[in-house]
Amino acid sequence: MKVLIIEDNEILSRNLVRFLWLKNIQSEVSFDWEDWLYKTLVNFYDVVILDINLPIIDGINVCKNIREKWKDVPIIMLTSRSSKSDIIDWLNIWADDYLSKPFDYDELVARIKTLARRNLKNKSNTKIIMWEFVIDLEEIQVYKWNEKINLSNLEFNLFKYLLQNRWKVVTRQNLYENVWGEFDWDLMFSKTVDVYIWYLRKKLWKEIIETKKWFWYIIN
Repeated sequence: MKVLIIEDNEILSRNLVRFLWLKNIQSEVSFDWEDWLYKTLVNFYDVVILDINLPIIDGINVCKNIREKWKDVPIIMLTSRSSKSDIIDWLNIWADDYLSKPFDYDELVARIKTLARRNLKNKSNTKIIMWEFVIDLEEIQVYKWNEKINLSNLEFNLFKYLLQNRWKVVTRQNLYENVWGEFDWDLMFSKTVDVYIWYLRKKLWKEIIETKKWFWYIIN
């Protein structure tokens, strides 16, 4: 699990990072708007922890910006405000949960895990996520760092099959049977698979697919 903490209080942020690490939760901190903007452009997170009182750009606008980029990522707001009407508005429109400062760290961890499990369950049948890549099975679309990658239907199905079997060695026969839908032994020495693997490497990332002994492939 990976969490982004957007909080300008450095002492609170560092304490929170250490506590989450003890709970086996990886986290990163952004102290200013330029840093969180960069991080949300190039990374994916399971949960975002967002302070409502931020300098330059307040937490509400940050929350709106994140929600425009990621529709599904759970957002927990940290607030020192006590207005229930404000909190209800945030939960109805932008955020998924909130905690009032000062808060209990164990309670925050419990809420992080609950939201992450709920989000994973909602995504489990429609999306595959790995590193900076998201493959949306409903949209039939691949995203890298939130940007669409244009793949043909065959390229999409090939990448999907490799991701579904990531860290496993996949043979040419596996690919022909499950992606092309046919196989005979004459195809074992065909260059078709190699050509489409080359297409994917060029569009996605050169080292993402490793070739082993000419006939086996694995997501690296």
